Amino acid sequence: MTIAMEAQRTRSLLSQWGRVERVAQTLPTDDPRRAELLNTVEQALVEAAPVRPVVAADLLHFTEKTVRDWVRAGVLRVRQQRPRLLLDPMRLHEVAQLVADLRQAGRTRKLLDEVYRRLADQALLDRDDLAESLEQMQRSEGRKIRSGQTSA
Repeated sequence: MTIAMEAQRTRSLLSQWGRVERVAQTLPTDDPRRAELLNTVEQALVEAAPVRPVVAADLLHFTEKTVRDWVRAGVLRVRQQRPRLLLDPMRLHEVAQLVADLRQAGRTRKLLDEVYRRLADQALLDRDDLAESLEQMQRSEGRKIRSGQTSA
């Protein structure tokens, strides 16, 4: 399969998964159909073939060197290192959406830093202990801790 064909196939799959995700996000968070749609997309991404850096570069409108830099920075995940580098399609999908959103908002410089920050923020929000703490805070549970008094 040529690189152009592989890029088109991957682009088509990412587009389909993105459409399903957008439909799922229109449903209420407690609707079981939402969870089922999002789980279906996640499963498809887990089972998808890994992506070559040259294809990822085409999808992201980057150079292959930039894609490899993003791999080294930990933004794009490696699914296979040898005999050749292949990338995780789930993370590629996530990064492609972030890059598209940033570009749509007019951001074209320092995308690596912004994508990295957003991924780090999402990782924090996905933590169960943080979610529990936020729920406790909303219920006004726990102790209020104040820093030491300073005199003026």
